[in-house]
Amino acid sequence: MRPCDHRLQAVPRSRGMVLFMAELEVLDEINRLLDTDGDATVNTSMRLPASLRDAAALAVRHLGVAGSTTSLTAAALRRALETAVTEAALEAHFEQHPHARPSLAEVALALAAQDGSPLADRPELLERAAAQVLASHPDADADDVLLWAEAQLAVRA
Repeated sequence: MRPCDHRLQAVPRSRGMVLFMAELEVLDEINRLLDTDGDATVNTSMRLPASLRDAAALAVRHLGVAGSTTSLTAAALRRALETAVTEAALEAHFEQHPHARPSLAEVALALAAQDGSPLADRPELLERAAAQVLASHPDADADDVLLWAEAQLAVRA
């Protein structure tokens, strides 16, 4: 990994940019805090949209998604933090090792395999589909590639 300095550094994320000071140290500290077992709690004051609060209360009461809206909120916050740390660490790795970043076609192939799609057996089709999709949609993702490849197969059938 690259050495950290104490300047603000931008880490690209799937939804915009997140700024980190001494990025790797911050990631380590977040992980340490998330791994800490403790029953100590703190009171917080958050402003939530009323509709979100009401939806959470209904989900807790009628769907049993959590023991309380507080535990549901805490679990969601934990998942969001874990995702942010993972994305930032992965991006830092790709900055250090750009050749390790998978191509869009490789990501689409992995997604097809994960979904059990027959496209997982058609890497050449996904390679072409990725190139075609990127030509007109530079921000395309693996789902876009799979959809385009499926459309190409449907047209040929």
